[in-house]
Amino acid sequence: MSMRPALGAAAGAALFLLAAPVAPATADPYETVTVHPVGRIADDGTVTLSGTYRCTGGTGPVFVSSSVGQDSPSVRHGIGGTRALCDGLEHPWENTGKPSPGALKPGQARVEATLMELSPDAGIPLPRFHAVQRQDITLTED
Repeated sequence: MSMRPALGAAAGAALFLLAAPVAPATADPYETVTVHPVGRIADDGTVTLSGTYRCTGGTGPVFVSSSVGQDSPSVRHGIGGTRALCDGLEHPWENTGKPSPGALKPGQARVEATLMELSPDAGIPLPRFHAVQRQDITLTED
């Protein structure tokens, strides 16, 4: 008996599960992430974004990630990630990152901050979103 068809079916099922959209978890309304209205760009191009977060529980590691875009709505630059402590209290976060040279300049920008857990459901770390904030900010020179 050949194992090839069974392996092909299993691989196909695994790909289907990976491609299938995951229903977003309902976030607790108490869980929040905010973005400070001013970000900074250093002389070397390093961008610093900040804000606050609050979350509860969590069975896996939780992070505050951030991205920023300016001229094109389809181009975003990841700006670091911070490990979050989900104890129900409000905490500050600050992320730094260095996009490609000249990618960002002082002025208006659009930031997205996400409070996301890598939940170990079914043995595979899957994202569980606690809170998301999209906000226009001003990038200033450091």
